[in-house]
Amino acid sequence: MSPTHDAVPAVPTTPTPGPHNRRLTLLTVVATFGGLLFGYDTGVINGALPYMTDDLGLTPATEGVVTSSLLLGAALGAFLGGRISDRRGRRTMILWLAVLFAVGTLICTFAPGVGVMVLGRVILGLAVGGASVTVIAYLSEVSPAERRGRLVTQNELMIVSGQLLAFICNAVIGGIWGEAGGVWRWMLVIATLPAVALWVGMLAMPESPRWLASRGRFGEALAVLQQVRDAKRAEAELAEVRALAEEDRAAQTAGWRDLAVPWIRRIVVVGLAIAVMQQITGVNSIMYYGTQILTESGFDRDGALIANIANGVISVLATFVGIWLLGRVPRRPMLIVGQIGTFSALLLVGVFSLVLPEGVGRASVVLALTVTFLAFQQGAISPVTWLMLSEIFPLKLRGLGMGVCGLMLWIVNFLVGLLFPILVAGIGISATFFLFAGLGVCAMLVAKAIVPETKGRTLEQLEREFKQAGDPAATAEVTR
Repeated sequence: MSPTHDAVPAVPTTPTPGPHNRRLTLLTVVATFGGLLFGYDTGVINGALPYMTDDLGLTPATEGVVTSSLLLGAALGAFLGGRISDRRGRRTMILWLAVLFAVGTLICTFAPGVGVMVLGRVILGLAVGGASVTVIAYLSEVSPAERRGRLVTQNELMIVSGQLLAFICNAVIGGIWGEAGGVWRWMLVIATLPAVALWVGMLAMPESPRWLASRGRFGEALAVLQQVRDAKRAEAELAEVRALAEEDRAAQTAGWRDLAVPWIRRIVVVGLAIAVMQQITGVNSIMYYGTQILTESGFDRDGALIANIANGVISVLATFVGIWLLGRVPRRPMLIVGQIGTFSALLLVGVFSLVLPEGVGRASVVLALTVTFLAFQQGAISPVTWLMLSEIFPLKLRGLGMGVCGLMLWIVNFLVGLLFPILVAGIGISATFFLFAGLGVCAMLVAKAIVPETKGRTLEQLEREFKQAGDPAATAEVTR
């Protein structure tokens, strides 16, 4: 370690009371409206799709295209969003994303046919993917180390809250106006309201202090830190951030070549594995097609819409539990336990779908098991996924690294969304869930093999530890 590092004062880890805590809370609430939109726009299709199928004449293949087109856009949005936020700033990127959310929603709402609907869903996907990496990067960079887990996972809470809101709106609108034509348009247009709230709110929020420091704007970075820390801690934290930022600025501009550096390559492999593990469980087959799963299991359409709210409720409650656990439990074992719980629930869904006759009884068992699955997924796997992706990458590569991992996450998500209705039509619902259960076992084994522990360290400490673990002789430069 260089002498510069030895001169950096230790950053206090004990939170202090004061107005800065309220400002940090407000900043978190405003930024996570991006997560709320992420959740609503991915969840609303669950209940809107049956009505959309009737109005637009969708087949199982075009259902998959309409659903997964958002996910394809999200893959591109995650990659581009991370890169653009590295160049233009986290706050600026979130403002642009709010505009994309509104534009995409309006295009979908007024779509006259499948082609325009797919275009609108792709635009929404760009916003969803960009938000999936930019919001958590922003939150991780403004949060103190001891509160980072809870604050970053507030975004996950808002994602599942957005999905729950979508399920409730679907059930209410479908129950009251279900016989009217174009009812799905009202389900979709609601998302314009949080998009406007996000844009207006972010106008009053500061830029990420770590991004400002990475651009050499240390005075502005200190001013932002003083808004969300007490004065003494703000100065100590800036000293640590500044030391690392100056090292990175002495290196070449971050780019693709940096990803080949051995210690960074290891981080990328871990990040890609975490991203794939979060999606390979098939969680979004339930979040996108839950109503259809329950209908095929034995509920009527209105009953399935109402019952599907249980999936949204448990997702929100489990996320609260996950946030609580992240303050007390190491990340790695939490991820592994979540994997064990999810593949066990999926295995049972497959078994009972095979042995029980179609009807309300089978549908009730399937609902109970999907609720159990989501308790483990949203209470363990999802919070750890987004938090660790925001923690493991070095400052100058955080946007690029998270973008690459976000790209992979959304590609897998896209494949799940596209293939699920085709798999169910081709091999049946039981075999489809057996497939997801098997993939879940593989994910658990990979997690045990390669995922590191990150709890209780500042972002700068993690960066130095990864450097030393990957290359004990690493100097201050990432590239030369």
